[in-house]
Amino acid sequence: MSKVKAGGSSKNNHDSPGQRLGVKLFGGQKVKVGQVIVRQVGMTKRPGPGTKLSRNFTIHADRDGIVAYKTKKVKTFTGRSVRRTVVSVE
Repeated sequence: MSKVKAGGSSKNNHDSPGQRLGVKLFGGQKVKVGQVIVRQVGMTKRPGPGTKLSRNFTIHADRDGIVAYKTKKVKTFTGRSVRRTVVSVE
Protein backbone atom coordinates (compact mmCIF):
# COMPACT_ATOMS: atom_id res chain seq x y z
CA MET A 1 0.00 0.00 0.00
CA SER A 2 1.23 3.50 -0.79
CA LYS A 3 2.21 5.81 2.05
CA VAL A 4 2.09 8.97 -0.15
CA LYS A 5 -1.04 10.37 -1.79
CA ALA A 6 -0.88 10.46 -5.59
CA GLY A 7 0.38 13.86 -6.76
CA GLY A 8 -1.71 15.18 -9.62
CA SER A 9 -0.29 17.48 -12.28
CA SER A 10 -1.28 21.12 -12.02
CA LYS A 11 -3.20 22.28 -15.09
CA ASN A 12 -3.39 26.04 -14.77
CA ASN A 13 0.24 26.99 -14.23
CA HIS A 14 1.46 28.26 -17.62
CA ASP A 15 1.01 31.96 -18.25
CA SER A 16 2.42 34.04 -21.08
CA PRO A 17 3.11 37.78 -21.02
CA GLY A 18 0.84 40.19 -22.93
CA GLN A 19 1.70 40.92 -26.55
CA ARG A 20 1.39 44.72 -26.24
CA LEU A 21 -1.00 45.01 -29.18
CA GLY A 22 -3.04 48.06 -30.11
CA VAL A 23 -2.81 51.56 -31.54
CA LYS A 24 0.54 53.18 -30.79
CA LEU A 25 -0.02 56.53 -32.53
CA PHE A 26 -3.42 58.20 -32.75
CA GLY A 27 -4.86 60.53 -35.39
CA GLY A 28 -3.17 63.93 -35.59
CA GLN A 29 0.13 62.75 -34.09
CA LYS A 30 3.46 63.19 -35.90
CA VAL A 31 5.19 60.08 -37.23
CA LYS A 32 8.65 59.34 -38.64
CA VAL A 33 9.66 56.73 -41.23
CA GLY A 34 9.56 53.18 -39.87
CA GLN A 35 7.66 53.98 -36.68
CA VAL A 36 4.98 51.51 -35.59
CA ILE A 37 1.46 52.96 -35.84
CA VAL A 38 -0.66 49.87 -35.05
CA ARG A 39 0.27 46.40 -33.71
CA GLN A 40 -2.50 43.91 -34.43
CA VAL A 41 -3.40 40.26 -34.99
CA GLY A 42 -5.06 39.98 -38.40
CA MET A 43 -6.12 42.94 -40.51
CA THR A 44 -8.49 44.74 -38.16
CA LYS A 45 -7.13 48.03 -39.54
CA ARG A 46 -5.93 48.37 -43.13
CA PRO A 47 -2.86 50.19 -44.47
CA GLY A 48 -3.48 53.26 -46.61
CA PRO A 49 -1.22 55.69 -48.46
CA GLY A 50 2.04 56.41 -46.66
CA THR A 51 1.99 53.17 -44.66
CA LYS A 52 3.16 49.59 -45.14
CA LEU A 53 2.01 46.26 -43.67
CA SER A 54 4.61 43.88 -42.25
CA ARG A 55 4.34 40.08 -42.08
CA ASN A 56 2.78 40.07 -38.62
CA PHE A 57 0.13 42.66 -39.70
CA THR A 58 1.91 45.57 -37.97
CA ILE A 59 1.33 48.89 -39.76
CA HIS A 60 4.47 51.07 -40.11
CA ALA A 61 4.93 54.59 -41.45
CA ASP A 62 6.44 54.71 -44.95
CA ARG A 63 7.15 58.46 -44.77
CA ASP A 64 7.22 61.36 -42.32
CA GLY A 65 3.91 63.08 -41.68
CA ILE A 66 0.75 63.04 -39.57
CA VAL A 67 -1.33 59.93 -38.84
CA ALA A 68 -4.96 59.87 -40.05
CA TYR A 69 -7.73 57.30 -39.57
CA LYS A 70 -10.67 57.00 -41.97
CA THR A 71 -13.45 54.47 -42.44
CA LYS A 72 -14.01 52.82 -45.80
CA LYS A 73 -16.55 50.32 -47.14
CA VAL A 74 -14.91 47.06 -48.22
CA LYS A 75 -16.55 44.07 -49.90
CA THR A 76 -16.03 40.71 -48.20
CA PHE A 77 -15.67 37.33 -49.88
CA THR A 78 -19.43 36.77 -49.71
CA GLY A 79 -20.18 40.13 -51.35
CA ARG A 80 -21.37 41.85 -48.18
CA SER A 81 -19.95 45.34 -47.64
CA VAL A 82 -18.52 46.18 -44.21
CA ARG A 83 -16.79 49.25 -42.77
CA ARG A 84 -13.06 48.99 -42.10
CA THR A 85 -10.61 51.53 -40.66
CA VAL A 86 -7.84 52.69 -42.99
CA VAL A 87 -4.62 54.10 -41.49
CA SER A 88 -2.72 56.63 -43.60
CA VAL A 89 0.12 59.15 -43.23
CA GLU A 90 -0.44 62.58 -44.78
